[in-house]
Amino acid sequence: MTMPVPEPLPAPSPAQLPRQCVILVGGLGTRLGERTRLTPKPLLEVAGKPFLDHLIGNLARFGFERVLLLGGYRGEVLRDYCAEAATADGLSSRFGIALSCLIEGSPAGTGGALVQAADALDERFLLLNGDSFFDVNYLDLTAPLDDGMLARVALRRVEDAARYGTVRLEGERIRAFAERPEHAGAGLINGGIYWMDRRILDRIPAGPCSLERDVLPSLAERGELEGRCYGGAFIDIGIPEDLARADELLGAWQRRPAAFLDRDGVVNLDHGYVHRRDHFDWVEGAVEAIKLLNDRGYYVFLITNQAGVAHGYYEEAAVNLLHGWMREELRRNGAHLDDVRYCPYHPEGVVERYRRVSDWRKPEAGMLRDLMAHWPVDSAGSFVIGDRDSDMAAARAAGIPGHLFTGGNLLERVRGILEAGER
Repeated sequence: MTMPVPEPLPAPSPAQLPRQCVILVGGLGTRLGERTRLTPKPLLEVAGKPFLDHLIGNLARFGFERVLLLGGYRGEVLRDYCAEAATADGLSSRFGIALSCLIEGSPAGTGGALVQAADALDERFLLLNGDSFFDVNYLDLTAPLDDGMLARVALRRVEDAARYGTVRLEGERIRAFAERPEHAGAGLINGGIYWMDRRILDRIPAGPCSLERDVLPSLAERGELEGRCYGGAFIDIGIPEDLARADELLGAWQRRPAAFLDRDGVVNLDHGYVHRRDHFDWVEGAVEAIKLLNDRGYYVFLITNQAGVAHGYYEEAAVNLLHGWMREELRRNGAHLDDVRYCPYHPEGVVERYRRVSDWRKPEAGMLRDLMAHWPVDSAGSFVIGDRDSDMAAARAAGIPGHLFTGGNLLERVRGILEAGER
């Protein structure tokens, strides 16, 4: 398809935290034969639940609040999926994500589907192919785009690129897309995840068109497309063999080690009963340490005793407000916490409803055990970092190593722990 000479683009809007993800779910899935006769490919059951559930659950980890499904084939099934997700115990409630869908009236291709959804798109949005899973730190991919860039693509090196078109990358600029190679061999491929500026709509031609064939190559030619390489687990469920592999592997991939971080004295300086932003200072290297753990594929959990609630110094609302602010600050820096547990109880508290012994209060391991019950944590490789003997005791009680942090740079400490674990 010949692209028209583009009009000058408007200036970009100020950088914003990523809130919206758009998932392309309109394909016919013809290579899967009878399996997709009644069911859109992204809704096929994989590892015990619809493939889309895996993608949406993963998005929730990174703080995305809204997911928009762009569908076509068997659109009524997608509508039913969204309606079920909105029920009291549905997917939206479980993950804290608002789910909606737009169904095209006639086939528009992946590019045309975006144009049709223009009024529903944020200034910047994450875009996923609905038939592939790629384990990357989404918040690294969604870092601000360089001036003049309209999108960034998550790339993956694979040992056999024969099924895929390959990508030519120079630094972080994608220069070209190539057709599928004639012979098997390693190559860099499009991983099906994109961070996009909505100004890209001005580069999409009228009528049905494909992002992969008609839009991205022209952006690369104009120097408007970035790429970043990631090494996380990747699978595309487009053919029967890979659908079977995904059914076997996806659950195993989501079982991963966790880093359990104490808060005061490890993530932030311990000024004593910290509960407000103006009393909060990050430990040197803390944000970078959390991002490193995210990049390495660890779950990252915060576990903190908050006896100040029991002592009447502040309320639980203050704890939750501070933790919400911390999570937003981390997201601004490409990092995230997967979950938080705190214990407001103390046996000598002055607030009666918080005056009790609790197995969540370290040195007990209740917070760790609760997280391990709610998340698919692999104890092998998991660890606790704390600044007190009580943190080490909680780690022992949970059956995982504890590492004492006595101050300094948390990033250096985490690097040392990870390097020791790789030996």
